[in-house]
Amino acid sequence: MISGFVFRALEGRIVAAVGILLGIGILVPALNLLTSPDSALHIPTYAMSLFGKYLCYALLALALDLVWGYCGILSLGHGAFFALGGYAMGMYLMRQIGPRGVYGNPILPDFMVFLNYKELPWFWHGFDWFIFAMAMVILVPGLLAFIFGWFAFRSRVNGVYLSIITQAMTYALLLAFFRNDMGFGGNNGLTDFKDILGFSVQADGTRAVLFFMSALMLSLCLILASAIVRSKFGKVLVGVRDAESRVRFLGFRVENIKLFTFVVSAMMAGIAGALFVPQVGIINPGEFAPANSIEVVVWTAVGGRGTLIGPIIGAILVNGGKSFFTGAFPEIWLFALGGLFIAVTLFLPRGIVGTIQHGLKARHALKAAADAEKGRGDAAAVTQAQAQAAE
Repeated sequence: MISGFVFRALEGRIVAAVGILLGIGILVPALNLLTSPDSALHIPTYAMSLFGKYLCYALLALALDLVWGYCGILSLGHGAFFALGGYAMGMYLMRQIGPRGVYGNPILPDFMVFLNYKELPWFWHGFDWFIFAMAMVILVPGLLAFIFGWFAFRSRVNGVYLSIITQAMTYALLLAFFRNDMGFGGNNGLTDFKDILGFSVQADGTRAVLFFMSALMLSLCLILASAIVRSKFGKVLVGVRDAESRVRFLGFRVENIKLFTFVVSAMMAGIAGALFVPQVGIINPGEFAPANSIEVVVWTAVGGRGTLIGPIIGAILVNGGKSFFTGAFPEIWLFALGGLFIAVTLFLPRGIVGTIQHGLKARHALKAAADAEKGRGDAAAVTQAQAQAAE
C-alpha cells in the first residue's frame, strides 16, 4: 500500500525535482566544508545559510500550494503555522542554553529572568527534549489548523471571507505574541541560541547539516504532496476546487476533505518554520505579520499554483531577487516585488511553471491534430485535438 502511494508520487518531473534538490543538498555543503576559502568553488557559510532559508520558504510555498492550488483555499494565514513551528524549535534551542545565558540561570531563559519570572511556565516543560520539541513542531500548527478548519469549513465559509478570517487569525497571534506576559519573549522573541543536539549552531558543520535537512524535508514533502494530488483523493480535491457544490451533491463530505488538506499543509508549514529558526538565529512575533503570509501567495502565484514545483521555484526566485534588490536598490525593492506580482498576474496568469506546462500541452495537442489530419483525415479527431490545444 505504501509502495503504491509512493509510486503515484514519482512521476517524471517530481523525480527530477527531488533529484535536483537532493543534489543541491549534498553539493552545497560539500563545497562549503571540503574546499578552501580561497577556491573559486568555495561556498561561504553565510551564502549556504541564506540559500537554506530560501529552501524553508520553498517548503512554506509548497504547503500553501497544496491548499490553494488544489483545494481552492486561499489562506492568508500560513505565516502563523510557519511561526508556530519556528517558536517550537526556538523554545527547544532556548532550553539548551542553560547557565550560559547572560544571567546564568540554569532553568529560566534570560528574558524570563529580566521580566522577574519565578518559575518556568507550564507550557515550556518538555522542550528540553528534542523529540518532544519536534513533535510540537508538527502537532501545534496541525492542532490550530484542525480547530480553525473544523469551525470554518463546517460553517461553509468560502472565498474571500475565508481568506480574511485566516488573516485575522495570524494578526491575532501577532498581537498575542507581542505581549511580554505570554512567556515567549515579547517583541524581542527568542534568540542567542547556542546548541542543537549538543552541536554549536554557529559551526560550519552544523550549518551544513541544517542545509541538507532543509533540502531533504522539502524533497519528502514534495513527494507527499505529489502522492496526495495524484491519488483518487487528489482527484476529488481538484473537484472541490473547481465545482464544490457538485462534489457535495455526489455525496462527498467536502468539509472533511478540506480539513484534512488544511491540517497536512499546516504541518508542512510548521516543519519549514522549525528548519528556518536555527539557520537565521532568531524567531520573533514579526513572523506572524499578515504581510508575510501575503508574500507566500506572491511566491506561489509567480511560480505557478497547482503545479507543486512552481511554488518552489517562485519562492527561490522571488527571495533571491529580494536579497539582491534590498542590497542594490533598497529604496525600490517593495515596488519591484509589487511590480513582479502585477506583471505575472497580467502576462503569466498561470505562473512560470504553469505557463510552460500549458505551452507543452498545447504543442502536443497540435502535433496530435496534425498527425490525425495527415494519417486519416479524420475531421472529428482534428477538431477534438484543436479544442484541447485551445483550452
